[in-house]
Amino acid sequence: MDTSMFHGSLVTTSRILYTPSAFARTSLIHLQETGSLRATKPHTSQRENLASYLFFLVCSGGGTLQYAGRTRPLRAGDCVFLDCQKPYSHRTSDDLWQLKWVHFYGPNMNSIYDKYTERGGGPCFHPKNPEPYDRLLNKLYETAASEDHVRDMRIFETLAALLTLLMEESWDPESRRHSPFRKQDLQEIKEYLDRHYAQRITLDDLADRFYINKFYLTRIFKEQFGTSINNYLLQTRITHAKQLLRFTDRTIESIGRECGIEDANYFSRMFRKVEGISPGEFRRMW
Repeated sequence: MDTSMFHGSLVTTSRILYTPSAFARTSLIHLQETGSLRATKPHTSQRENLASYLFFLVCSGGGTLQYAGRTRPLRAGDCVFLDCQKPYSHRTSDDLWQLKWVHFYGPNMNSIYDKYTERGGGPCFHPKNPEPYDRLLNKLYETAASEDHVRDMRIFETLAALLTLLMEESWDPESRRHSPFRKQDLQEIKEYLDRHYAQRITLDDLADRFYINKFYLTRIFKEQFGTSINNYLLQTRITHAKQLLRFTDRTIESIGRECGIEDANYFSRMFRKVEGISPGEFRRMW
C-alpha cells in the first residue's frame, strides 16, 4: 500500500499496486492497481499503450477527459470506463476533484469492452446512483489490502460485479453500435471449417474468402463460439481422427494426413494435447 504525493505536490493519493498470481493473470480478470486521490492543484495526467482498462468515479469536484478525439466535461458522480491502449488524458479543473479508480485486465477484456461499446456504453456517463460503484471500489481496495488466501478469486468476483453493473448502465438500444458482420456470416465460416478441415487453412485464407479483416474475424469468432479459430479447427480435426482410429485400421500417420495434419509427430502431440492420451492409446481403448 502506498500513501503518498503524486506529480510532486499535485495530488495526495492512497493506492495499492497489486501483484496477481500467475493463475489470475492468465485465467481471470485481475487487479493491477486501485486507490483514491485528492488533487491539490490543477494538473493533467496522460497515458497510452497500457495493457489495462481504467474505471474511475469522480467523487467530488470536476475536470475533463480527453479520449478518442473528444474532450468531455466531468463532474461529481460521473464514471469513466476506457481502454488504456488508446491515448487518454484527464485534467482536474479549479474545482479540484477527488477520484476513486481501478486499473484491471484479463484474457477476455478486449471482447468485454467491445460488447460494452456495442451495447451503447461510452467512455464516460452519469449513473442514476453512483453508490454501487463507490461500494465496489471500496471493496476492491479492502480485498487487495487483505491477507485473504482466495484474494484473487474475491477480486475477480468484485470486478465481474463491476462489469455487470457497467453492462446494465450501458444498455441503449437506440445508440448501440451494430456489428457489420452478421451471425449468419460467422456460421458460414464455421461450416466452411467443418467441410474443409482436411485442407491447409490460414486466417489470411479465411479473411480473403469471406472479405473480412482477419483480426476482427479472430475476435468475433471467439466471442460467438467461445474458442479461437485455430482451436476450433484443431478440435474438428481431432474429432474426425478419433472416428478413423476407432473404425479403420489405417496407420496413425495416414489418419493425421487425412485430417489435415501432415507431420505425424505434430499430429500425435496435438492429439495428446486435446485428448490427454496418444492416438495409439486411444485406439487401444476401443
